[in-house]
Amino acid sequence: MEIKKAEYVASAVYPEQYPEEKLPEIAMLGRSNVGKSSLINSLSNRKNLARTSSQPGKTRLINFYKMDRSWYLVDLPGYGYAKVSQSSREDWKKMIEKYLANSPENKFCFQLVDVRHEPSALDKQMNHWLKEKGFPYIVIATKLDKISRGAREKQLSLISKTLGVERERIYPFSSQTKEGKEAILSLIGKILGLEEPEDNQKEA
Repeated sequence: MEIKKAEYVASAVYPEQYPEEKLPEIAMLGRSNVGKSSLINSLSNRKNLARTSSQPGKTRLINFYKMDRSWYLVDLPGYGYAKVSQSSREDWKKMIEKYLANSPENKFCFQLVDVRHEPSALDKQMNHWLKEKGFPYIVIATKLDKISRGAREKQLSLISKTLGVERERIYPFSSQTKEGKEAILSLIGKILGLEEPEDNQKEA
């Protein structure tokens, strides 16, 4: 699968601000500065579709990106940024939960974690919440290029154990080398029914 057209559509806080055109959605969740914007840019082959920043906490709204005019990637506010007020963190949490609870178009969730570190208490809390609510999801372990090849499986196993997620549901990814990109795009194609089945030969 390849994304050929990508565009920013809207930023929202409340459900009435979500795009009027209802299309299937895949939502991305993760701590501040975990690499959600970089993942969007990589998947869409656009350098600056989503603004990246070295300053955590930049994404404070729900951002909708339309892909190939047929579905949305939804970038949810990063959670866990310490340099904002407790009330702001609570507002972001409510915004995320309200979106997930009130968007019937949401088909799947990507939870992003930094492959270099053990998932935080907030990562575990979000993962538990996804399981509890029954949302289908995978975990994407970002910043893969920041660790040695020899350390990869150890870190991926740590993420698997800490979150209680099967190893095959953890997708390693690097926005720098694009490693893991094709696997994620293939999964999106299957989720949205856009990929042709492998056995696609016509019967005689």
